[in-house]
Amino acid sequence: MRKHALTLAFGILFLLALVGQSIAGYVVYNDEQQSHGEPPVAFGDFLASSHFVVDVAENWQSEYLQFFLFILATIWLVQEGSPESKKPGEEGLGTDEEQLVHEHARKDSPAWAKVRGWRHTLFSNSLLLTMGAIFVLSWLAQSLAGVVVFNDEQAQHGEEAIGWLEYVASADFWNRTLQNWQSEFLAVGSMIALSIYLRQRGSPESKPVGAPHGESSISG
Repeated sequence: MRKHALTLAFGILFLLALVGQSIAGYVVYNDEQQSHGEPPVAFGDFLASSHFVVDVAENWQSEYLQFFLFILATIWLVQEGSPESKKPGEEGLGTDEEQLVHEHARKDSPAWAKVRGWRHTLFSNSLLLTMGAIFVLSWLAQSLAGVVVFNDEQAQHGEEAIGWLEYVASADFWNRTLQNWQSEFLAVGSMIALSIYLRQRGSPESKPVGAPHGESSISG
């Protein structure tokens, strides 16, 4: 457990937060049902509803978009002085020797780091591809659940339902989407910039306390 404490801790925090969100969302949803003269729904029905799914999915897709773009950007872009960045001049994919692949692989290197062809290409980009896939699937789930929620609200006001494509092009969808994206971009940009001049002793996300402000790509 000690070796996996960081993953376990955030996994537990995630589950606690998700449970808390589901309970709070359930109470809010039934309050809205009563205000519209509708009967309350069971907790299990709420968890399976588009109202719960859209709230979860819209946060997931923004988080994974953040990671996808950050991983992609840090291949080619640098920020002098930030431990979140490679050093200026080290932009790009790196050499085979630096990446420990093919003939430069170690005995304990993953098997697909030692081979050539599609397996090596897939493994070399697996983190970016996975983050991108989760983003796309979460975005799709958000849009599909969102159109159901939107049409429910339309029906309550005596308005006509709309299709998925029309909803994806609507202000409601992009309001939900962009309010999450802007916060994620701000958070990542702040972390990159603030880590140039501020320190947290003991964290690998920070430079050593005594490292110069202009030094990049080191941790302590």
